[in-house]
Amino acid sequence: DPPEDLFISDPGHLGHLEISWSVPAGVRNLTSECVKCVYQLEYFNTYRDRWSAIRTMRRSYSAQFDLMKDVRVRVYTLLDGPCTNGTVIRSKNYTEVVRSPAGTGVVGTEVQDFLCVYHNMKYMECRWRRSPTTPANSLQTLYFWHRDLDHAEECPKYIMLNGVRSGCDLSDKLLPDFTDINFCVNGSSPDGLLKPIFSSLQTQNHGTMFVFSRCFFSFWASLQACNLCLCVSAVKPEQTRLHPPVKADGELQLQWDRPAGRVPGHCLEWEVEHNQEGPDGKMKSEKMNLQQTSFALPSVHDKDRSCFRVRSKLSKYCADRSFWSEWSRPACYP
Repeated sequence: DPPEDLFISDPGHLGHLEISWSVPAGVRNLTSECVKCVYQLEYFNTYRDRWSAIRTMRRSYSAQFDLMKDVRVRVYTLLDGPCTNGTVIRSKNYTEVVRSPAGTGVVGTEVQDFLCVYHNMKYMECRWRRSPTTPANSLQTLYFWHRDLDHAEECPKYIMLNGVRSGCDLSDKLLPDFTDINFCVNGSSPDGLLKPIFSSLQTQNHGTMFVFSRCFFSFWASLQACNLCLCVSAVKPEQTRLHPPVKADGELQLQWDRPAGRVPGHCLEWEVEHNQEGPDGKMKSEKMNLQQTSFALPSVHDKDRSCFRVRSKLSKYCADRSFWSEWSRPACYP
């Protein structure tokens, strides 16, 4: 028989749901030496648009879900042992639970353009824009959760724009690596609850990269029902320090420092802007993309004045998206 009492619960982790089930009665009646019981859990992964499956001897499992869509979970019983002649036998039927989205809030009032930027991988800011249909005197609230928190917490410091909450400053919060950081932005208005959004950033620091990905939806009773929004997140390196250009061996040599912080050096790519003023006062400008922190310009005439600026961003292999840093201070020769 398939497992019994399949149940999905939300512990308030903003998208991380708990799944549990019980041993089927038919298996409980078998002798321990006769059977070895394993369970096959399957859940529909809407991010990959396919079923995911795991086999476990435990009777619980946790996974991330998009609750804007149906949550579909099913579980089989698998037996193996002397009474099955050493062959794994799966129950013909499965136990299934389908959970529909809650879908609360005034339609069209969810925040727009939700964006989180991880500045130099040291502190995070999240910003959003109000929907044009959001009623006046509305109040948006951001909650976040990660594995080191017992429960979701509210934004410690809101970013204000024209007297309205338009973002959250998380610079005072230490965000862990190797985990999902889940967010919810909901709110209230004179017309009722605002349509909430949920998103999740997955930070995976393998010593070589950070990855930000996936948007999720979840439900937590104290936060009301929350719907999915498509989120965007990115890393922005700090400004680079550019050294004065040096002429040697007929070349103009340029060097700069990597930005301080946790960004791995091999993840950075660079853009150098070169502005050259000739004796006649005419200006020429060009930009070059580089992978290293140095550059040599051949055949520079002493009567030409060359000025440089440098900026950096993370390559596509280290982050789903990255913003260019601010330009460095210009450095000129002569």
